[in-house]
Amino acid sequence: MQIRDQHRAIYAPRPKSYAALMEMYETNYMRIRLLCGDVRSLDDSACSTIPNGIPVILKVLDKAAHTTTILLSYQFIKGQPEQRPDLRIRIYHDSRQAEVISRKCSLSNKNINSWEAKMDSALLCRWRLNRFLYKWTAYLRRQGHTFKQEQI
Repeated sequence: MQIRDQHRAIYAPRPKSYAALMEMYETNYMRIRLLCGDVRSLDDSACSTIPNGIPVILKVLDKAAHTTTILLSYQFIKGQPEQRPDLRIRIYHDSRQAEVISRKCSLSNKNINSWEAKMDSALLCRWRLNRFLYKWTAYLRRQGHTFKQEQI
């Protein structure tokens, strides 16, 4: 019976579960590292541009011993409607995880914070915000965006 229980533990976590969310935090950390390199060595702000693409901005909002909080968004040209993601992301260096901690809603100009959701929907809210980061970072990399410092 114990062997069967151990065998079940190797399966992937159930989608939208707490375990799957923790796995997504780890994957998001790896994707941000691929875009930025070591986040702790970034300047306070950076911009990534590609030919015929919309520039992506990264701003370091807070640096602490074990965490860095960044803002990742598009930089639109003045006069264009702004429907940008404005994701605030906390990067945990010690546990190697990255979590979306809020998103600014362009329609209501209100911050969406996952911890303000009802307890039964907080997990789903975090899942959706972090799933967006997961997909967006993959898209940015496919487009050729990078924030890595040039090595001299």
